[in-house]
Amino acid sequence: MTCAIVGIGRTAFSNRSGRTTRAMAVSACREAVDDAGLTTADIDGLSTFMVYDSELPINVGYALGIDNLTWVNAMLGGGNLAVDQISTAAAVIEAGLATAVLVYRSLNGRSGHRFGTVDGPLKVPDNEQFDTQSGYLVPPNWFAMWARRHKHEFGTTAEDLGAISIQQRAHAARNEHAVRRDLLTMDDYLGSRWINEPFRVLDCTSEVDGAVAVLVVSEEIARNTKQPPVWLVDSVHSQSGCGWSQWDDMTKMYAATTGPELWKKTGLSPADIDVALMYDCFTYTVLAQMEGFGFAERGGVGDFYREGRATYGGDVVVNPHGGLLSEGYIHGFNHHYEAALQLRQAAGERQVDDAGLALVTAGGGPHGGAVVYSREHP
Repeated sequence: MTCAIVGIGRTAFSNRSGRTTRAMAVSACREAVDDAGLTTADIDGLSTFMVYDSELPINVGYALGIDNLTWVNAMLGGGNLAVDQISTAAAVIEAGLATAVLVYRSLNGRSGHRFGTVDGPLKVPDNEQFDTQSGYLVPPNWFAMWARRHKHEFGTTAEDLGAISIQQRAHAARNEHAVRRDLLTMDDYLGSRWINEPFRVLDCTSEVDGAVAVLVVSEEIARNTKQPPVWLVDSVHSQSGCGWSQWDDMTKMYAATTGPELWKKTGLSPADIDVALMYDCFTYTVLAQMEGFGFAERGGVGDFYREGRATYGGDVVVNPHGGLLSEGYIHGFNHHYEAALQLRQAAGERQVDDAGLALVTAGGGPHGGAVVYSREHP
């Protein structure tokens, strides 16, 4: 059985939503159902992934007025699960446990519990206590350490990271939904304040409040929905149990293993991809994934961007919506929304010409995954 995304929904992204995560989740889910031309009576599965504030699927289902769900799931995790959620929903449908699964991510990531904030005593669980002694507590600490190693090994420069930030902001300028749309120059980038060297603030994702939902359905349902289906081709995952400081090569991320595996499973190559939605909690994650998935040679991503190969008219359009850096950080789930828009040929001013295949990645460091979507039935 082949599965497809047939509905997408989202709320506005903002610095202060003034809404609960449940209210935002319900709003995004209703929009996704309406977008597909279905009703909540057609939905029999709900799933989310969550850290800090979010809302459980059983509560969202109740608020949607769904009396009976045959499958619900709430995974504990962050952006590393933004693809896992889609492939799990597809697997559940293929196993016959559900036929139409709403997958959502809702968070008040700016006005609610922000990364790096602590209420009450600082408690560090499990193996993270060992990294804490070296000062590694929050994602900018970890990713900066990895980016420093890449600089040491390959001579990566601030301008290389800046080229990614500048290009994505240029894409965001076409996106009315993006929270940051002002164009950037290299001087703007280099003059922005430090967060964790080598990261400046413009290397870091834009925290927002908001929600995104997608509706994954069986092939039988997909043939009879309002929107053209966006078909799942295949996905890969790598969720290492090692700590961030124990990874054997910090110049590589999970993409170094999942990239070759994805191309082997799908029979595709980077040259086949029209749109790449690369998980970009930091500019460095884009750089490492572009290498790992084979779009650019090691140490060559900066030139890849400067030569215009990551934008319209180049090899592949990377994050045409502006990505998490400029559109907003919904733990990477907004990448699936953009992939669906692009493959429907419905992205308006930022539409990639004749987009037929989209890659969506999720995660960073040792943990992540990727999925390929197709406009045509695979």
